[in-house]
Amino acid sequence: MTPFSLIDGQFVPFVIAITLLSITPGVDTLLVIRNTARGGLRDGVATSMAICSGLFVHATISAMGISLILLQSAWAFHALKLVGAGYLIWLGISSLLAARRGQPLPVKGVLGDTSVVPLWQSLKEGFLSNVLNPKTVVFYMAFLPQFIAPSDPALVKSLWLAGVHFVIANLWQISVVLMVGSAGKWLASARFAQTLNAMTGAVLVALGIRLAFSARPL
Repeated sequence: MTPFSLIDGQFVPFVIAITLLSITPGVDTLLVIRNTARGGLRDGVATSMAICSGLFVHATISAMGISLILLQSAWAFHALKLVGAGYLIWLGISSLLAARRGQPLPVKGVLGDTSVVPLWQSLKEGFLSNVLNPKTVVFYMAFLPQFIAPSDPALVKSLWLAGVHFVIANLWQISVVLMVGSAGKWLASARFAQTLNAMTGAVLVALGIRLAFSARPL
């Protein structure tokens, strides 16, 4: 077997690129903020971990060439795009309904506090929001091969790079969780809860609609 290195000449450029990607505000950051404000620091961390766990799914798909099949099949890509868009819209509508009720957010100030939101809900929302995002499929298919040499075992190298992405993205998102959680009393007000849910819901619905109509079948 031809020897290969997990940390080669392309590793530093990968870390720089993936760090810039991770700190760019997007759906993941928005969902982490919403779930932290809704269910406390525990749920924010759980959401971040679940979101980043989805990266390994995309890395595996990319390595096995399934992403290429999706990109070449207009029907498959369009179906995946609509599923992901529908899930974002569903999350947005849930936030808008919460805003309409005007209930205060059950914000906790310390990691490990008991939350009224079941932990599995935050895990599910985080994982599905990442796995069902076709833009991540496209990104991993186009991005990872640039850092994998022809002699590298594709699956091993892809999972390694996804692991690096997992660590960097979690460091960023958990820092966001801590910043949101430190404002506990302010976040616990009913007015702030209503405003946050309304804004988050509107943005999630808009992102879902844009995702559904922006990409063209390839």
